[in-house]
Amino acid sequence: MKALVYTGKQQLEYRDADDPSPQGDDCLIRVASVGICGSDMHAYLGHDERRPAPLILGHEAAGVVVSGPGEGRRVTANPLVSCMRCAACASGRENLCPDRQIISMPPRQGAFAEYVCLPERNLVEIPDGFEEDKAALAEPLACGWHAVRLAADALHQPATECTALVVGGGAIGVGAALSLQAKGFASVTVAEAHEGRRDFARHRISLNAVHPDALEGSQFDLVIDAVGLAATRKAASSLVKPGGVIVHIGLGEAEGGLDIRRMTLQEITFIGTYTYTMQDFRDTAQAMFDGRLGPLDWCEFRPLSQGGEAFADLHHGRVNAPKIILNPDHA
Repeated sequence: MKALVYTGKQQLEYRDADDPSPQGDDCLIRVASVGICGSDMHAYLGHDERRPAPLILGHEAAGVVVSGPGEGRRVTANPLVSCMRCAACASGRENLCPDRQIISMPPRQGAFAEYVCLPERNLVEIPDGFEEDKAALAEPLACGWHAVRLAADALHQPATECTALVVGGGAIGVGAALSLQAKGFASVTVAEAHEGRRDFARHRISLNAVHPDALEGSQFDLVIDAVGLAATRKAASSLVKPGGVIVHIGLGEAEGGLDIRRMTLQEITFIGTYTYTMQDFRDTAQAMFDGRLGPLDWCEFRPLSQGGEAFADLHHGRVNAPKIILNPDHA
């Protein structure tokens, strides 16, 4: 098969690769659409020791089952593979499984390829009439859906009475904002410094997107940090109301930014979130299919063979859309 292979810092090669070999209850999926995630970009820049070269990246995929259970079904793929035996899995928190694996991280190759393998339990069937390009958004959208669910449980008043801020206008931030709207939050604001991305969010997705400087003096019941830098954590610490909630999704850098003294004195709740549960993923997919997360028409599309150029454009800030979807060119 053809695959986009990460071979070293800022190096991607579109080349022949071994076809994946299904194991156990794995299905072989013919990839139709696969998104570029921020974690893929971290690996591309050499910032993720969990993803050593050479490796096929990519974990936001949709396609068709070509062998295994459910052959012939169009599916969107939950890339997180858990053991289904430990206490975390038994309690429905599969994302905390100590033996969890994810495609695009050894030992599992990713979906920037013509084919990928995943267990049948990780697949959600795509209904007739729903596009695979949109179905590939289930993974990043599920991250925001999971974060909003945890936040709603931690707030001290109904969502309909709460104001929310999302820091970051990439796909994770956009997904969180759309999830907040779907959950009925009183107001939702997105803070994004990149002018092109901010305008895109405002005009193409109809989100209330503003420059971070415009928020000086504002406070919100809930702040979701979808970036994860010291600077964005510092902003979250100052922009959340006393008694409010900060939810942290972003993995930009590991340290700095939080105002622990203010969080303590003002009883601010901090929640770290990682991916989603299997139920969150299924609920997100259903919300997409039902139209509750909007038309999902805010992606840019490129052939998988041009994936190297797509990564370079993202790195240099030349992309306004929150998400680039790559489409394998099957012979």
